[in-house]
Amino acid sequence: MSSDFAVLESVLRPLSYWYNQDNLEEVAINCAGEIWLRMRGKRAYPWVMYKDEKLSKAYLTDLLYIIANTYEMPFDPLEGSPFVYATIPGDHRFSAICGRNVMYDERDLTGGIALTIRLHKDDVAFGLEDYGMKQGQALQKLNPLKDIKIPDDAYERLLLYIKRGEHILVSGATSTGKTTFLNNLLKILDIHKRIITVEDTRELIVPHPNRVHLVMSRTSQTNDIDYSGIIDLVVRFTPDAIIGGEISTSNASGIWQLMGSGHDNCFATIHAESSQEAYLQFIKRIMASTNGAVNVEQTLDEMRRKLHVVQIQRLGNTRAITEVT
Repeated sequence: MSSDFAVLESVLRPLSYWYNQDNLEEVAINCAGEIWLRMRGKRAYPWVMYKDEKLSKAYLTDLLYIIANTYEMPFDPLEGSPFVYATIPGDHRFSAICGRNVMYDERDLTGGIALTIRLHKDDVAFGLEDYGMKQGQALQKLNPLKDIKIPDDAYERLLLYIKRGEHILVSGATSTGKTTFLNNLLKILDIHKRIITVEDTRELIVPHPNRVHLVMSRTSQTNDIDYSGIIDLVVRFTPDAIIGGEISTSNASGIWQLMGSGHDNCFATIHAESSQEAYLQFIKRIMASTNGAVNVEQTLDEMRRKLHVVQIQRLGNTRAITEVT
C-alpha cells in the first residue's frame, strides 16, 4: 500500500503545487485548465482563479482513477459511480465528480470534471474570539439585512429576499417564462458568489465565473448516480447559491433537502397556477418520491416560512408577476 501512496503523491504534484500554498482554506476545479483558490481569513471575495494547462482533462481523469484504485473504491463515470471521495496525503478531504453529469458550458457536452479539496492545516488554531464571541458582548449578526422590515412594494421585497440569501420558487403554467425569469434572477446575485446548478437539462445561463453545472438527465442516465448522491456532492462543493431547474417527482425531495442544508439562495421553478398551488405541488412531488412519507401540514408550514414564491401568469403575449409571497 505504501508504494501505492508513493505513486499517488507523485501524480498529485501538479495539483499539490496549488493546495500546498499558505493561507488557503480550499481549492476547487470547475473545468479543466482552471483552479480556484479559497483564501483563508476575512475577505470580501475569498475565491481567486488561476489558469494552469497542466490541469488538463486527461490528467484529472487519470488522477481520479488512481485515487479510486489507491483507496479501492468503485469509480466508473459511464456505468457505475462517477464520484470519488477520499482523504488524500496531508489529510485533505477530496471530493470529485466526472462524466456527463458535470458540465461547465456548451464546450463540454461530452462531460467534464469538477472537484474540491478541503485543506487540513495542523497549525490553524481558532479560539472563541475568532468566531466573534467575546465576554460581555452581544453575538454578531453577519446578515444585518435579516433585521430590515419586509417592504410592501413587491419589487423591493423580491430584491431584499435575494440579497438576504433566501430561497425562491418561480411558479407558473407552461410558457409563462419561468426559466427566462430565473436566468434574470441570477444576474442579481453577487458576481463573486460560487454557484452550483442542478438540472435535468442544461438551460440555466449563469454569468458567474465560479460555477459548476450538474446534470441529472431523465432520459439518458446510464450510471448509478441519484439525487442522494448529488446532495452529498453539492454540500461538499461549498456553494454560495444552489440553483435547481424544474421541480419534478425525481428531484423534489433532493431540492427540498438542499433548501434545508444551511446554504443561501436556493432557486427553482415549478408548474402551478398560484403561489398556494406551488407549495402544494412541491409537496405532492416530494410525496411521490418518498412513498408518501411526508407530514403535509408541517412541510407546508415550513415551506411558507423559508421559501418565497414568485408567481408568473400569461395572457396572450403578456406575461406578468402576480404574486411575491
